[in-house]
Amino acid sequence: MIEIDGSMLEGGGQILRMSIAISAVSGVPVKVFNIRAKRSNPGLRPQHMTAIKAVAELVDARVEGLRVGSRELTFIPRTIRGGRFSFDIGTAGATTLVLQSLMPASAYAPSPVDVEVKGGTNNPMAPPIDYVERVLIPMLSRMGYRCRLSLLRRGFYPRGGGIIRLHVDPVKALEPIELSEGGRVVRVTGVAYSCRLPGHIVDRMARSAEAKLREAGLRDVEIEREALQPDSPKCSMDPGCGILLVAETDRGALIASDSLGERGKPAERVGEEAARSLIDQVKAGAAVDKHMGDQLLIYMALAKGTSRIRVAELTLHAATCVELLRRLLNVRIEVEGELGRPALITCEGAGIEGRSA
Repeated sequence: MIEIDGSMLEGGGQILRMSIAISAVSGVPVKVFNIRAKRSNPGLRPQHMTAIKAVAELVDARVEGLRVGSRELTFIPRTIRGGRFSFDIGTAGATTLVLQSLMPASAYAPSPVDVEVKGGTNNPMAPPIDYVERVLIPMLSRMGYRCRLSLLRRGFYPRGGGIIRLHVDPVKALEPIELSEGGRVVRVTGVAYSCRLPGHIVDRMARSAEAKLREAGLRDVEIEREALQPDSPKCSMDPGCGILLVAETDRGALIASDSLGERGKPAERVGEEAARSLIDQVKAGAAVDKHMGDQLLIYMALAKGTSRIRVAELTLHAATCVELLRRLLNVRIEVEGELGRPALITCEGAGIEGRSA
């Protein structure tokens, strides 16, 4: 069993989720203590419990310390299995963070995995479902990860109620990925979305983003508009809005940014925030945006061969993920760059093979 101090570096829920996800794939039991020690309300929260329960069901794990407020948890995985699973967070907690915990082990099951998760789909402190669908999954497909994601209903704060479904096919092994050069932006795509709000909201978000991008010299811009009302089955239970932008380059890079609407925040500012973030990351010459860095790392560590990615910004989340992968998978990871700055990350994968190999 490997013990992990949950107060190290980032000191939040990511350490717990990543430790469980890696343990599920490797089969190595973990004990995480000082859970979320650097948060104002330390210990397990309900949204973390759903992710742990989900992974535990997938790998038939024995879990000790799984209760709200717990600061110590032991996770002992058994065998990854395929099949159908359904999980309800019960709040607007992020469905994408549950997926983040489940997706690595799901690829190594002996048969397909089908998962339905209910909760929030567009949250301020987690990747929006649109990002997973339009950026993460296309990136993973280059590594041989095969899955399909469906958004059945959006879910916003406070009630959530969103529904997503994921189908994952087994892999023999993941291939390494090479994304070390950003290249020239050939086009920018995206989606401006809203639920239970006037239709002009999405137009204002999209138009302000388009104006900012063109001002920066990015001319080929196409942003979809999705304004949902209660008569649509995809419409959320509560009002909400946001925008996702994705820059595609001639080197195959996908660089993304997003912004979420909130009460009192003009729609124009939502669009401008996303555009400004995208422009800054493109100027950094990165091939991977600042949020994708830590999400790709676990797959790089599991793959056969050496992967390289140049991130727009080395975040504390990514640095924490690097340290966890070194400890839990004993892989060699080199980071050239400093926190808060662009960086090149090289990882020699462990070459994990699937149960169906």
